[in-house]
Amino acid sequence: MLTLKIAFRNIFRNTRRSLTTLATIAIGAMAVLVFGAYITYIQYGVQTGAVQGTGHLQVFRNGYFNYGTAAPSDWGIDHYQDLLRLIREDPELKQLTAVVTPIQSLAGIAGNFENNTSKPFFGAGFVPSSRDRMKQWNEYGTDSRGLTHSGLQDNDLTRGITGSGVVRILGLCGQLHLQECPPAPKLASSSSDPSTNAFATPAPDLAELSGRDKPVNDAHSDEPVIDLLAATAGGAPNVVTLRVSNVELQTLKELDDNYVGMNLGLAQNLIYGRGEHKVSGIVVQLKRTEDLERARKRLLVLFKERGLDMEIRDFTELNPQYNQIIGMFRSIFAFISAIISMVVLFTVTNAMGMSVVERTGEIGTSRAMGVRRQGIRRQFLTEGGLLGIMGATLGVVLAYLVAYAINHSGLTWSPPGQVGRSPLRLYLIGAEWLVVTTWIGLFFVSAFAAFVPANRAARMVVVDALRHV
Repeated sequence: MLTLKIAFRNIFRNTRRSLTTLATIAIGAMAVLVFGAYITYIQYGVQTGAVQGTGHLQVFRNGYFNYGTAAPSDWGIDHYQDLLRLIREDPELKQLTAVVTPIQSLAGIAGNFENNTSKPFFGAGFVPSSRDRMKQWNEYGTDSRGLTHSGLQDNDLTRGITGSGVVRILGLCGQLHLQECPPAPKLASSSSDPSTNAFATPAPDLAELSGRDKPVNDAHSDEPVIDLLAATAGGAPNVVTLRVSNVELQTLKELDDNYVGMNLGLAQNLIYGRGEHKVSGIVVQLKRTEDLERARKRLLVLFKERGLDMEIRDFTELNPQYNQIIGMFRSIFAFISAIISMVVLFTVTNAMGMSVVERTGEIGTSRAMGVRRQGIRRQFLTEGGLLGIMGATLGVVLAYLVAYAINHSGLTWSPPGQVGRSPLRLYLIGAEWLVVTTWIGLFFVSAFAAFVPANRAARMVVVDALRHV
């Protein structure tokens, strides 16, 4: 206790230098905490967007994740209703899950034959009500706005959604009243020869095939209609008609130019025709992310008990950009933390070194009175550690004040993986591990910075120290 009291008095013997050192440590701590809180918010926001879109876990036939996207119909889950029931009715999983729903991946050609335009598409069939419930997941309160309500109904197989690029390329912007949708320029090389026209009128048999599924009473609807062509599981061509009731801007241009979403029943009609309807996967969204491993283990146990050859993938595997984004920000955080640690290290070393020079006579007197080398070393190490404690504590207080100011400033930004703007937040409350780690780290850096000056003071020759003026 006496050592601490003496250390506190010695720190403020030179008030200006001590305040400068404390300010450096405090600003460094504040910078680390503010940036760490920002990264925590980024992580929660990206995770929320990923879980809203793909759930925490997805169940596929074994091998689908690596090979099934080329031909989703070949990797469909047989009797998927039984699998759904197995997951939904399991007592343990029932407590963990928020949504369990089937999905069907598909790809083909989307056409607006009234404008003689067509393009490849890829998309998914889903249960609209389940998809809308998934969008409500917001465990961390990030106000994520990456997804909007689809506006589709479970019992309506005629309507769907597309990316804005799809309707732009198919010439449907006017019907959907899209504002940012420039008209297509006329190509100088366009030719009346159908063989050289990329958007040539479809062959008569394809046009006739698409006309079979046209709604009879379609004139009353203002929604644009597109035809979707795909190969069934048996290899035969199949066409269904889709009314575009909503447009969702996607996060990537490639996705925005090709995405088509629809009711699960319509997707199954297109892919499986009159055959057995299957699904490509089962989406499992949990109430809490911390239960992910527990849910995965329980699913594996269920599949093993019933001899089901299934594989499970979590949202980090389904959204590879998640780990890339988090890894990049963590690398930046580590780099900034290292720089600030070096600044604190040299600042404290310089302050303690100057203190040793100014107190050389005092050190000689203490040694002459019987204080051992270890006592001198401990005194200066205590002063360095005390500087770290005071500076880090002040930095924590400043960081909370900055976080409060930013969180109530109304600032917005566009997070990675989202198309809408979200409120800017700094997550310090709930990130106590970050505060404690930063505080302890700066304490040890300051104590370590004082080691060299303390060791030099402890090794002084008593006679030389007493002669020092």
